[in-house]
Parts: sequence; structure tokens; C-alpha cells
Amino acid sequence: MASKDSNKRVLIVGGVAGGASCAARYRRLCERCDIVVFDRGPYVSFANCGLPYYVGDVIEEEKALLVATPRLFKDRFRIEVCTETEIRSIDRDKQRILAKSLRSGEERWESYDALVLAPGAGALRPPLPGIDLPGVHVLRTIPDSRRIRAAVEEASSAVVVGGGFIGLEMAENLRRRGLGVSVVEAAPQLMPPLDEEMAAFVSATVRENSIDLHLGAAVESFEQLPGGGVRVATSEGVRLDADLVILAIGVRPETGLARDAGLPIGERGGILVDQDMRTEDPAIWAVGDAVEVRDFVTGAAMLMPLAGPANRQGRIAAGSILGALLGERRKQLKPMAFRGVQGTAVCGLFGLTVAMTGASEKSLLRASVADYGKVYLHPGNHVGYYPGAEPIHMKLLFSKVDGKVLGAQAVGGAGTERRIDVIAMALQMGATVFDLEESELCYAPQFGAAKDPVNIAGMIAANHLRGDLPLADWDRLGEPGITVVDVRTEEEFVRGHIPGSRNVPLEQIRGRLGELPRDGEIWLVCGVGQRAYYATRVLLQNDFKVKNLSGGYVSYQAFMEARH
Repeated sequence: MASKDSNKRVLIVGGVAGGASCAARYRRLCERCDIVVFDRGPYVSFANCGLPYYVGDVIEEEKALLVATPRLFKDRFRIEVCTETEIRSIDRDKQRILAKSLRSGEERWESYDALVLAPGAGALRPPLPGIDLPGVHVLRTIPDSRRIRAAVEEASSAVVVGGGFIGLEMAENLRRRGLGVSVVEAAPQLMPPLDEEMAAFVSATVRENSIDLHLGAAVESFEQLPGGGVRVATSEGVRLDADLVILAIGVRPETGLARDAGLPIGERGGILVDQDMRTEDPAIWAVGDAVEVRDFVTGAAMLMPLAGPANRQGRIAAGSILGALLGERRKQLKPMAFRGVQGTAVCGLFGLTVAMTGASEKSLLRASVADYGKVYLHPGNHVGYYPGAEPIHMKLLFSKVDGKVLGAQAVGGAGTERRIDVIAMALQMGATVFDLEESELCYAPQFGAAKDPVNIAGMIAANHLRGDLPLADWDRLGEPGITVVDVRTEEEFVRGHIPGSRNVPLEQIRGRLGELPRDGEIWLVCGVGQRAYYATRVLLQNDFKVKNLSGGYVSYQAFMEARH
């Protein structure tokens, strides 16, 4: 219990996920303290992840986006909320902040015993010609969504600049509202956090839903059209005319207040904090999109503007403040400390689920992690005999040294995110691919299979590490001295195959061993990898030099899509 002289003052700059969760958690820990939350917007806690769906009329009422109102904070938690209030500066020596009411213009100093910075991140707006035209929008707040909804009512076409989570969610919702949509992405793929071959499945779905894609194309300028629309000029020489433009090219941490106060900023541009979310100043903490965090897998510094980590950071900061102000370090089985981020995320897109956790192959290469392995698989989301089975395209990354799970990506139908959730927890606990193959997961025909996709991913990787399944590197496909053998049926082979490969169906392979070369490597391929694995075992036991192309012809098609 807090002591009677514990009437300390905690000020929080910014609400939404990090600031609001910190405020509510601290009130639960300390009933006698004063807590004030400042937000320069009209809302202190709203569901910004739901904004694209409000634009798309999936969420019909604006009030549904309001997670908590100032009245609720006051009545339920005795927390004062000052909306439409901008914090102009921090006086660290006197432990006070200068607050300005955006309604009246009045300025006042507010003193603190502890200060929490949760300013979030602002939408990137590069200094391009025409970027401030009235038809060019960003989506970060409820007022932003109102303006876009009003523009959509009068529009028939839109250009979305950016092919990440928000950009694709906006593209889907604008299509839902009946607009013709083009997406312009500077990277050569959609969903840049994904590896390129996994993003190929996303691109295919987007194109199937009549969205015009321009990948590897940077926007160079915006121009007002005589009729009121906007012309978007890209680096590929294309001019796209639309009634409205949505900028979704990323966010930048709002660190101006911290910089001006002399607080250290990290190499990635976020406020530097320790595992208690405390800055260099012992009286100031920071949480949410504005802070720099550590990649849980690689240890690299990074920014991760996601609601889940922000909420956890807010709770951790509250506990740390309690100890700092009141000297209360309650006995805990496991003290709270922020351990870093895995980047676990999910996106729904035209019925497709895109999910990921941990490292991508790109992030491993950036961090100079060399001893990793990867497997691809394309299992059904439930057993094939139960109606409605859909494939889940999966990629699993693991350490070749000890089998530890490093990351996973999945694109598919219902249940895709459940598999990534399981792997996310495994990764957090330091589990290995051997743990995945032994995982005991729910099974009924409409939900999965006796060998769940998570089990299968673990089995493939574990078989590789045991030496039962040598894997070929897709990037070496086409090198001399390699014979690619396709073990699908003749009919499947005729419908499409890897150029230069030869067809020896699995059922015939034992009788045709004499046709196969022994002076080089044989790379085996089938539809998704299972039959090629069976053939691999046959050839290994007949002393052939053999490897398996993980994920089979489905993976080959994804690689070709990504590279063309």
C-alpha cells in the first residue's frame, strides 16, 4: 500500500496506447497520486488501427472508435485529461512542462514528480512538390478519417502511396467503397517487412481484386488537376490521375519535445530508454511509437510502431515510476522489464491473412546473422476432406546451430494468424524447431489436422538439422552441375515446371534410378515439398547426392513472381 505522503504528481504527454495504458496502470498501483494526461488532439484514447475500416464503412459509427473518453478517465480512474493541449517545452531542472491550450491560447506551467512522454509518431510527408494539396491525405487521427470519408463521397478513384499495412488496408477499404484504386510502392514488393517471395502471395491477391500496382516506383510530385483531382507522377514515368490521394509511406517518431529538452535520441531516431522505459533523466520515462527498442531476435536497434508493444511499455513504465517515487519494489515472481520486440503483426486483405513474427531473412542478413536455415511449406488450414480447406503459405527461419526459432511468416486463409501466434510464443520462450514438431495443438477437422502446420514446419526443419532432409538453396537454382528432377505426375509436369527440369514421377523413381546422374547434385521438386521429401529419402539411401527444393513448385512460382 502506498504511504500517506505519496501525493506525487505524474504527468503524461500523449494518450492512445502507451500513455493511456500507463495512466490507468499507475492509478491501479497508486490511489493517492495525482495523474494528468495531456493530448494535443481532441481524443485521448481511440482505436487508430480501426480508422481504415471506419473509412470503409465496416465500422459505421465514429463513437465505436473511442476506447476511453476524458469523462471515463475522470469517473473511473480519477485521472485528469487535458485534450487539445500542446506541451511546448520541458524544464528538466525545475521538473515542469509548459502547456498551451489550443482552444484559448493560454499557456501555463505544470510541475511533475514523474513525466512520461508518449507523443507517438507522425505520418511521413517528404518535401515533394504538391504534397500539401487539399486532395492529399494522411490517416492518423479521427479528424483525418472524417476528411477522407467526406472526400470518398465525391470520389471515383484514389491513389494510395505506400504498400505496407495501412496502405493496403486503405486500398481494400477504398475498393469496398467502390473506388478504382492504384497503389504506388517505392520498394519492389508489397508489405516490405515480409521477405519478397512471401510478399508475392499478397501481390497476387491484390491484383485479383482489381487494384493497379506500381512496385519499385517512387512518387516524385503531386499536381492539382483542373477538375479538382490530383495527378501523381512516379519515377517510372507514369502519371496517375485520381480524385484523392492517401499517403501511407510510414511514420516518424515525434521526438521534438525530447530533443529540445536534451534527452538522448538513438541511431534509429527514437527516444533512448532502458528496460524500465526510463530516459537518461531519472524523472522522465518514454513509451510507444516515439521510443527506440531492441529487436528481440537480432538485438538491433529499431522502431516498432505497434499497439501491443506500446501497451506493454506503458504498464512497465507505471511500475518503474512507482518504485522511483515511492520506493515500492513489490516482490514479484518475475520483475517487469521490457525485453524488446518481435514484430508480431497481422493484416487482413480481401479475405487473405498476412502474419509474421520475429526476424525476416532480410533482417537476419542486415544483422549479419549467417548460421540460419529456412523452410517453406504450403499446408491446408484444416484437413482436406472437410469442406473449405485453404492453403497457408509459410516460411520458418531457425538457427542451424541449436534449432532455435528465429522468425516466421504466413499468408493464407482462416487460422493463419493462429499458427503465427503459436510460433510467436515459442520464439519468446526460446523454443526450437524440435519443440514445434512435438507441440500438442488443438485438432478437429474444421480447425486443423493431426499434424498441424506448426508441427509440419517444425518437422521439416528438424529433419533438415538431423541430416534426413538436405535442403537446396533456391538462389542457386540454374547453376551448372545441378539436375532438377520433378517427381510430380506427368500431367502436373505438363501444366507447368521449372525450366530445364526432368520429370520422374515418385511412383516410378525406384525403377528408374539408372537414369539419374551420380556425378553431380540432384535437386528434387514436387508441388509443395512432400513427395520430393519421400523421393529424397529413397535417393539418399541409394547413395545419390540429393537435395530438396523446400516448398516445391508453389514456392518456385512465388520466387518468380517476386523477381519479375
